[in-house]
Amino acid sequence: MTKNALLPSEVIERRIYLIRGQKVMLSVDLAELYEVEHRALMQAVKRNLNRFPEDFMFQLTHQEFENLRSHFVTSRWGGIRKLPHAFTEQGVAMLSSVLHSTRAVQVNIEIMRAFVHLREIMATHKDLARKLEELEKKYDKQFAVVFEAIKQLMTPPVPPPKRRIGFGVEEPKAVYKAKKRKM
Repeated sequence: MTKNALLPSEVIERRIYLIRGQKVMLSVDLAELYEVEHRALMQAVKRNLNRFPEDFMFQLTHQEFENLRSHFVTSRWGGIRKLPHAFTEQGVAMLSSVLHSTRAVQVNIEIMRAFVHLREIMATHKDLARKLEELEKKYDKQFAVVFEAIKQLMTPPVPPPKRRIGFGVEEPKAVYKAKKRKM
């Protein structure tokens, strides 16, 4: 976080999602950060739609939105009636030209810094992976176990499978079919 930052970078970085292979921020999150109503944000965008081509902004599909919401037990997007829009880094930068508030400009600066920080982290990770691969080629098989352990540490963890919550008794299918026939 910079000295005079309006928002901690962690707050912004937690609201950057990977959707359709792009790092994006949702319109509902942006409205909250800019301290404007979601409706007002989208009206400003619609009045200037020519500034937001598909590589700057797109609307989420029902499936994408449900997948995203399923990652959060309680949704903070409960009040919206339409599917949110996703803004790429360029789209977020363009928002500062259509929102005419001091806060919007200041928040956009912090968002741009957060995107840059994430790019730096990704570049460092790729550089580390490349160096590890070079070392692996250079040394013989006695270090193979070490290299494998390092690769496993660099790999993001796989989320555990979803478990059903609640009480229930699952009957074998044959018993269920027999009960159904009796009815």
